Amino acid sequence: MKLSVIILNHNTPRLVKYLLDNIEVQKPTFDYELIIIDNGPRHGLRDLIKEKIPYLKYKAVPNKGYSAGNNQGLKEATGEYVLIVNPDIYFLPDTFQRLVEYMDAQPAIGMLGPKLIYPSGEYQYSCLRYPDWRLPFYRRSFLGRTKAGERWLRHYLMQDYDHMTPRSVNWLFGACLLVRRQALEEVGLLDENFFMYFEDLDWCRRFWQKGWEVHYYPKVEVIHFHHRDSADRQGLKGLLTKLGRVHLVSWFKYMLKYKNYERFDGRGSRNDD
Repeated sequence: MKLSVIILNHNTPRLVKYLLDNIEVQKPTFDYELIIIDNGPRHGLRDLIKEKIPYLKYKAVPNKGYSAGNNQGLKEATGEYVLIVNPDIYFLPDTFQRLVEYMDAQPAIGMLGPKLIYPSGEYQYSCLRYPDWRLPFYRRSFLGRTKAGERWLRHYLMQDYDHMTPRSVNWLFGACLLVRRQALEEVGLLDENFFMYFEDLDWCRRFWQKGWEVHYYPKVEVIHFHHRDSADRQGLKGLLTKLGRVHLVSWFKYMLKYKNYERFDGRGSRNDD
């Protein structure tokens, strides 16, 4: 099997159905398998996609978070490459083919991410530099509008980069990630201590630590119907939401895990440029 595609569903059955219909038009030259992990308390997805069940792997599991859910899929996957996909993704033609061909030609790459774009065509900042303790203050409060905050955010979001040239990056958003199995076996699964958020950042750091490169590949574009629930409200108001509190808890866990690490870029040099 060349490619395993993992889709984690949490109460978004119609999005998953739409994505499965979209995937059917990919038609790459290699074999691929579809793995659906359903961790929502309402398992209505099974009935919605029952005509597709014979052609894919479907598994309903308790909701133990994003990392745990995707790890269930990773354990089921048999492909040389594994593509982790959020349900709110729409693939343009030949996406599977082009991503896999690029990975085949670049054996040093352990993880690859396409350019994520909004339905309007505007690109999303989905490749970033490593954050530090200032992240929640500049991303979730008025401090991000100060000169220091704007300067920090430009660096963090890689706004000095044209997002048109393939390159190595510190980390990628987890909405659509292609992972090499050989690298996965060395790096390990997603860290389930992160219920949601920061698990993609942590994973990318661990790939770099094991000597596997993480690359952004903007030659392939994927539409992402993205909505940042955790940042709908700024500052303390954001903490009143459940996802806002989950985001903050994950940030604390991330900072504790990497408290003894300096900030490095993907090539092992200081991330101060």
